[in-house]
Amino acid sequence: MSSDRNASPRGTLFIVSAPSGTGKTTLCKRIIDIFPNLRQSVSFTTRPMRPGERHGVDYFFVSPETFAEMVAAGAFAEWAEVHGNRYGTAIKTLEDWRNAGLDVLLDIDIQGAAQLRESYGEGVFIFILPPDLAELRRRLEGRGTDAPEVIERRIANARREIPECVRYDYLIVNDDFDQALHRLSAILTAEACRTARVLPALAQTFEL
Repeated sequence: MSSDRNASPRGTLFIVSAPSGTGKTTLCKRIIDIFPNLRQSVSFTTRPMRPGERHGVDYFFVSPETFAEMVAAGAFAEWAEVHGNRYGTAIKTLEDWRNAGLDVLLDIDIQGAAQLRESYGEGVFIFILPPDLAELRRRLEGRGTDAPEVIERRIANARREIPECVRYDYLIVNDDFDQALHRLSAILTAEACRTARVLPALAQTFEL
């Protein structure tokens, strides 16, 4: 029996994307509380630290020079520039947790997910959808935080992003938050039962 069949299984990488206002961030926060083996990936960023934020908890805050060096070294599984600041997911962060047997959750947009498919090549990709665009607009307006032109831009972005859902492994329509959370939990539970994850722990017991 080969030694790798008895090794602890590597953690699974879960990538969650959705249009703004769909409820993705809240779902991700709640699912972390449900699964003790699940960790949320902490990104690197060049933007300044805001009051109340902590280095290594909210983000890894680095200088633009350090970030550029990491890009040149191929250290990121995905990265992007948003509003003049750079954000990226380090391969080492993912590998350290996964090698420790921990699952990792990434809350990222479709561009970051596309980069992960290309550069990292592993992961379970989950897309969160609103019931329809009219409900998405209602939710965005109900937040009371965005100007009308911002809401229009978010709706336009949603029209562009939603067709990308065909590239994801699972689709969840967030028409009811509790049901959406249940569906997300079911996906994580099913992935934990995959033969490739369970077999290493059983190989010695059953002489497989």
